[in-house]
Amino acid sequence: MPSPSVATATATATATATATVPTRRVALAAGLGAAALAAGRRGAHAQQPAVRALTVVVPYAAGGGTDITAREFAQLLAQELNQTVVVDNRGGAAGHVGSVGVARSRPDGSILLFAVSTNIVVNPHLQRGDRLNLANALAPVAQVSSYQYVLVVNPEVPARTLPELIAHVRSRPRGEVSYSSGGVGNANHLAGVLFAEAAGLSMEHIPYRGTAPALLDVVAGRVAMNFSSPPPAIPQIKEGKLRAIAVTGEKRISALPEVPTLAEAGLPGVVITGWHGVFAPAGLPAEVQERLSAACRRAADSPRFRERLEHDGLEPAPARPLAEFAAMVRQESALWERKVRELDIKLE
Repeated sequence: MPSPSVATATATATATATATVPTRRVALAAGLGAAALAAGRRGAHAQQPAVRALTVVVPYAAGGGTDITAREFAQLLAQELNQTVVVDNRGGAAGHVGSVGVARSRPDGSILLFAVSTNIVVNPHLQRGDRLNLANALAPVAQVSSYQYVLVVNPEVPARTLPELIAHVRSRPRGEVSYSSGGVGNANHLAGVLFAEAAGLSMEHIPYRGTAPALLDVVAGRVAMNFSSPPPAIPQIKEGKLRAIAVTGEKRISALPEVPTLAEAGLPGVVITGWHGVFAPAGLPAEVQERLSAACRRAADSPRFRERLEHDGLEPAPARPLAEFAAMVRQESALWERKVRELDIKLE
């Protein structure tokens, strides 16, 4: 389990053709065969209520790393449950708006949250007066991936290696060089904070409403750099619109084998990783939680999802019981409660 520290964080973000379409709601059917079978039985079982669609809330705008991964996962979850799954993008406050919305929903198994770790273990500690600890207000269902970040810069930035980038930032007036994020408390914001602390740098943080627009402004040259989850960054890197300087995990990722880790590039001991997890409103009946957990684990362990994770620079979640995942969430929340105070991270 990643252990957050000054240079190590569980800061957090598979795609299909439909995953990048910026529509707010996308219904994913479990399959034509199931639909035809249901239609054939409709007349004979007219009195039976239809099975409600399952809503999976992505607490970010469409097109970002979390959204890309969630849409691929939702298709496979629909097949496992033999049920329609609807992906609903509810962005705002670095994922807090959508996360709180799910936490305050009825715990009847009809709504789930597809979260990154910061939504649960970091962001609640930044919200003043909220009085809602998402580590308690949400019930863990399953961890579905692990991942690291890729430090990317606009190609016009005069640096091709990490030492050159650090030297460039130090040569500029304090705070002149900027990095973007999907919002205060977002995974790539915290990755930037931890990187700057480890490298002894002062950089200007520019928050956006989601990773996708934050990354696009790096492509456009309005911001110097971003610590992006791999899925949205890799296509831009391969097209030459972004330059990859380093990845933040313990080893290189297969999608970018030529890009060194931070440690290899000159910052030994600096590891910044994250994860995706599925959560439900607290109070979900135990049997429903176990059924959804088993379905999520099967979907996450499927060859198709693992292939997409590798393609997008993500990694499979470690095999662990539900209770162990829940304990990890509580521990990380407690660690980040202290870390937010130590680093003086505040909403801007």
